[in-house]
Amino acid sequence: MTHQQEIHANPAGPPLRAPQSGRTVTFGNDHAFQLELRRRVEKYFRTTGRRPRDCWQMYVKTAILVVIFAASYVLLVFVAQTWWQGLLLATLLGLSAAGIGFNIQHDGGHQAYSNYAWVNKLMAMTLELIGGSSYLWRWKHVVFHHTYVNITGHDTDIDLGILGRLTPHQKRLAYHRWQHVYLWPLYGLLAIKWQLVDDFRKLISSRISNQRFPRPAGGELAIFVAGKAIFFTAAFGIPLLFHSVGAVLVYYVVAALVLGTVLSVVFQAAHCVEEAQFPLPREETGRIEHAWAVHQAETTVDFARRSRVVAWLLGGLNFQIEHHLFPKISHVNYPALSRLVEETCRDFGVRYAEHRSFRAAMASHFRWLRRMGMPSAPR
Repeated sequence: MTHQQEIHANPAGPPLRAPQSGRTVTFGNDHAFQLELRRRVEKYFRTTGRRPRDCWQMYVKTAILVVIFAASYVLLVFVAQTWWQGLLLATLLGLSAAGIGFNIQHDGGHQAYSNYAWVNKLMAMTLELIGGSSYLWRWKHVVFHHTYVNITGHDTDIDLGILGRLTPHQKRLAYHRWQHVYLWPLYGLLAIKWQLVDDFRKLISSRISNQRFPRPAGGELAIFVAGKAIFFTAAFGIPLLFHSVGAVLVYYVVAALVLGTVLSVVFQAAHCVEEAQFPLPREETGRIEHAWAVHQAETTVDFARRSRVVAWLLGGLNFQIEHHLFPKISHVNYPALSRLVEETCRDFGVRYAEHRSFRAAMASHFRWLRRMGMPSAPR
């Protein structure tokens, strides 16, 4: 396989038909930025000898995260004797589950973990281990989000329904005035919602938000059913053999709240902040003004690029611009690639936005929520 084949920038292929508008969303035709960026990245891998995927660092990280996850589960269910031990272990379980999602599942789901399809599939299926569905995630995240990032009505990851207003083009309701306060605790419910409710509702309705997708069949349906069975057995069945219903529910909620909160705020820090753009396609043509790669860069914001700890823990998701431009490259390469991306953006006059720290990104998200909830917010 050549480097050009390995580093192809658009993972989703041609944009799918958007049910809401009945028109395909297309992008501008000036691909000079994308072609030059791809050339520079290919040259980087060619001259350094580094691998886009199958990086030894990922296999080491996978072993560490899986061991922490398994150990925290075993200690919580079979060893913990006091409430504070249970609380600490449930918190660690939630954090390690988030680490698996950010690092192992995310790279696998984007085919960025390995050059071998079966390895990527196996790594993507670690989402089943923490209660999700790798099939539904691929449609929601890889297809709808990565193709239509920050396009209202098409990017399902920025649709909170009536709970919140994340873009200037969504309907504002009176109580959104307080969303910068009430949404933060609700973020924690994300994991509980998709583990217990959302995945089943999407399967039945064949819809993710307003977007239709094909229901899983055959092997994919078997993986969905088996994944849910394994998760419910691990989360409730086995613990109930040793502990009361109340104790099992309490520690499940603690772990799930930690998982949901961490997953939510990391995503929001990259897309729902003041510096990100929320363009709409032209009404008459359905076309976004910028080319696909320019759109990806200008609707996404990096944060804490200089922190190795943040990059390790979050699976490189603090390098969201790099991830959106090269989702099929393992995240362990993003710190090095970010310098190339930033330089190329500067050379082509493409906006490259970043926050110096995770705290700064959270502050920007807070201000964005408050702005979108105000009566004077753009409509």
